[in-house]
Amino acid sequence: MGERRCALVRVLVLQAAWAVSGGQVRYSVPEEAKAGTVLGRLAQDLGLEAGEAEARRLRLVAQGRRASVEVSGASGALVLSSRLDREELCGKSAPCALRLEVLVERPLRVFHVELEVTDINDNAPVFPAARKNLSLSENSPPGFRFPLEGASDADIGVNAQLTYTLSPSEHFSLDLHRSEEYRESLFLVLTKSLDRETIPVHRLVLTASDGGRPSLTGTMELLISVLDANDNPPQFNQSVYKVQLLENATEGTLVARVNATDPDLGSNGEVTFSVSNTFPEKGKNIFHLNATTGELHLAGSVDYEDIRSYEIQIEATDKGTPPLSGHCKVVLEVLDVNDNAPEVWVTSLSVPVSEDASLGTVVALLSVSDRDSGANGRVRCWVWPASPFGLEATFAGSYSLVLREALDRERVSEYEVEVRAEDGGAPSLRASRGLRVPVSDVNDNAPAFAQAVYTVLARENNAAGAELARLWARDPDEAGNGRVSYSVWEGGAAAVSASGAAGGGWRPASSYVSVDAESGRVWALQPLDYEELQVLQFEVRAVDAGEPPLCGNATVQLFVLDENDNAPALLPPAGSAAEAGGVAGEAAELGAAGAGAVSGSGTLWAWAAWGAPAGQVVAKIRAVDADSGYNAWLRYELWEPRGKGPFRVGLYSGEVSTARALDEADGPRQRLLIVVRDHGEPARSATATLSVSLVEAAEVALAAGSSSSLSSLSSLSLSRAAGAGAELGPGAASAATNVWLVVAICAVSSLFLLAVVLYGASRWAPRAAVLSGPGPTTLVCASEVGSWSYSQRHSRSLCVADGAGKSDLMVFSPNFPPPPPPGPAAKDTQPEPSALLDTVSCLPLPISIYSLPILPLLVCSEQ
Repeated sequence: MGERRCALVRVLVLQAAWAVSGGQVRYSVPEEAKAGTVLGRLAQDLGLEAGEAEARRLRLVAQGRRASVEVSGASGALVLSSRLDREELCGKSAPCALRLEVLVERPLRVFHVELEVTDINDNAPVFPAARKNLSLSENSPPGFRFPLEGASDADIGVNAQLTYTLSPSEHFSLDLHRSEEYRESLFLVLTKSLDRETIPVHRLVLTASDGGRPSLTGTMELLISVLDANDNPPQFNQSVYKVQLLENATEGTLVARVNATDPDLGSNGEVTFSVSNTFPEKGKNIFHLNATTGELHLAGSVDYEDIRSYEIQIEATDKGTPPLSGHCKVVLEVLDVNDNAPEVWVTSLSVPVSEDASLGTVVALLSVSDRDSGANGRVRCWVWPASPFGLEATFAGSYSLVLREALDRERVSEYEVEVRAEDGGAPSLRASRGLRVPVSDVNDNAPAFAQAVYTVLARENNAAGAELARLWARDPDEAGNGRVSYSVWEGGAAAVSASGAAGGGWRPASSYVSVDAESGRVWALQPLDYEELQVLQFEVRAVDAGEPPLCGNATVQLFVLDENDNAPALLPPAGSAAEAGGVAGEAAELGAAGAGAVSGSGTLWAWAAWGAPAGQVVAKIRAVDADSGYNAWLRYELWEPRGKGPFRVGLYSGEVSTARALDEADGPRQRLLIVVRDHGEPARSATATLSVSLVEAAEVALAAGSSSSLSSLSSLSLSRAAGAGAELGPGAASAATNVWLVVAICAVSSLFLLAVVLYGASRWAPRAAVLSGPGPTTLVCASEVGSWSYSQRHSRSLCVADGAGKSDLMVFSPNFPPPPPPGPAAKDTQPEPSALLDTVSCLPLPISIYSLPILPLLVCSEQ
C-alpha cells in the first residue's frame, strides 16, 4: 500500500498540468494524497511576481470541503492540507472537480481554480451479502438462468470495471451481460441437470475483481439447495419497467404496477411479489410494494437534487414446493420541478468604500446558485436600488458588485444594497441578500464661514483677554477632515491709525488680537487705543485636519469706539518756539491788540493797549483733545476773575477779547484763569493761565512787529527770543526787539549761504561718490499739517553700505493746506498746524542724510 501511494505522488508530480483559459487554472491530484502535497505553483500560474503573493494576500475563499486545500503564504503554492477522498466528495460522478475561488488584493481580483481529484483503486468490490441462499428445482433444465446481485465498487472508470469468477463446478457457470443503458446483469447458469439425491446442496464461491492495478477482489458464498417438483417459475411480462415521477409527488402515489404469471397449478402457481434490491440503498424505505397486486407506491419523498434515478429489483415467487421465482427491474426517473429558490452568498466584502473611489471599483464578490436544473436553475441577478452599484458577471454563478456612480459621503453616508436573484421556473422563485456598504470620508470640503465679512465693534481701553467676537466655520466632512482650527492670517491684515492712513505704523494683527484655535473666539491681546488704532481689518483662516488640509477665510473688520480717556492739551501760542511755521499768520491776527508768549513758568503772556475798544482780540487759547467726536469738542470758560471783568473768552474759539474798553483803572496787568473742557462723559478739562499786560499803543505795535520778524527764524532762536521778550518789561521791549532783529537777519543769511554751498557740492559732485552712509536711524515724518507729496524732481540717488546704487529714498516737499478764509467761523473750524503735531506718524529709515537740497524737511524723534 505504501509503494502504491509513493507511485501516486510521483504520478502527481509528473502529470500536474495547468491551463489558463478564460481566467481559470486547472490542477489534478489523485485521491488519498498526503497532506502537504504541492498541487501547483499557483502564484506563478496566476502571473504574480516572486513575493507578490504574500504582499497581495493571495488566499482561497473557504467553502465547505474546500478547506482541504490552502495557499502557502510565502511561496504562493497550492498545497493539500488534508486527505481527499474522491468517493466522499463526488461519489460515482466523473470527473470529480472542485471549483476554488482565489482572491488577491490591491487591486482586488478573483481567479477560479479547478482541482480535479482523480480516482485510485482504493476500494475493493463489495457484495450485498456475504452469503446468498438459492433454491433450484431438480428438474430445472440446463441453461436455466438465475439472476445474481452483482458487487459494487465505489471507484470509477477502470477501477470500477468488475469481472466475476466462480469456483469450479460442473453444474454451474456465470453469464455477465453489460449494457450502456443499464447496470450490468449477472446470472448463474445451470449447465448440467441437477440430481438432488446425488448432491442436495452446492456450495460455490463467487469472486468479483476490479480492473485496478493491483486488482482488488470481493467474494460471496452461494449456497444452492436443490428442490424437488415445482419446475415452472413465475414470469414477468416485462423484464424492465421504465417510469417517471415528479419530485414533488406526494406519499401514496402509484409508481408502477408489475405483473407476473406462473403456468403451474395450485399453490405452485400462486405468485407473491417482493423487493429484492434497491439502488441506491437510500431508496429502500421510499417505496412500498404490494405483495399481492404488485403495485409499487411512494412511501416517502424523492428529491431530484439528491437522487435522480432509482433501480428497484422485484422478485415474484410462487407457493410451490420448492417455490420458484422470477425477477424484473423497475427503473424510476425523477423529474425536476422548481422547488429550490436561488441562493446568494457573499464571498468577499470590501467595506467601507472611499467616497473618491473610482468607477468600476469592486465592492463585493457574490456567488449565486440554484439546485434545480434546466430553466429552473437559470438565475437572473440584479441590484436594488439600481444606483450607485451594479453587478458584473465574472464566472458561472459568480458576480462582482461594482461602483457605477460617484459617491458623496456628505450626501449619503451608508447604502443598504439588496442583491436579488430570480430563477427561470414557472412560477419563478426569488431570493435576496442584503449588504450594508458604508462610505468612508475623504477631505473634499473646505471649511466655510457663515459670513464673508464680520463687523465687530469694540470700545477702547478694553481689558486684555476680553472676547471680541466668535467665529464659526462649517466643514461637512467627518473626524479629522471636519475638525477645524482657526488662526489669524497675517497676509490679510490692515490697520487704520488715528492719522487716517491705512497701515500707517503697520503692526501685525496678531499683536492686537488672537483667535482660539478650537472655538474660533477672537480675544484682545492688549487694550485697544482709539487714538492709536481706529480700524483693524484682518482675516481669520479656518483649516481642517485633513490630508491635504483645506482652508477657508473670513474678513473681520474691527472698529474701535472712542472713549473719553484724554483730557484737553494746551498748545503753545502762535509765535512760540514750538510753532515756527504759523507764527506770521497768528501775529497778523492779533494785530495791534497784542502778541502772545510763554514764560518759563508756563504762563501765557499777551499785551493789550489802553483804550482798546470792546471786542478787540487780545490772545487765543489753543488746545487739542486726542479723542474724537463729542469727546474732542472743546469749550472755553473764564474761571477767574469771575463777574464783570475787562476780558471774555469765546466759548468754542478760545479767543480772549476785551469785554469793554480798557482804561488805566484796570491796572498794568490782568491775570486770567481759563478752563478748557471737552463734551465727553464724564467731561475732562485743562487749565490755562494768561497774563495780559496793559501798555501804550506804540509798545503793543513794537511787540507785534517783533513777533512777525521772529516767525522766520529757526525754532531754537525763536523760542529764546520769545522767552527774552517775555522777561523784559514794557519799557525795554523796543531795544530788545532791535537787537534780536539784527541777530535774526544774520542767522538767516548764514543759513542761506551754507545751503547754497551744500547744494552746489551735491549738484556737481561725481555720481559714484558716496553721499550717505550708515548711521543712526532717522525718522522722517508725515503729518496732517503737510502731506508728503511725491516729487520726481526732488528724488536723489543714494548709496547704501554695500555700494549698490539705490533710488529708494525720495525727498518730498510739504504740502501745507491753504490759509483759511477770514472770519471767526473759519478760525474755529480750521485745524491749526501746531494742534496736529501730536498725530504725526513716523517712519524709521535706516540711513543718515548728509546733504540735501534746501527743502523743508520735518525730522522728529521716535515716540
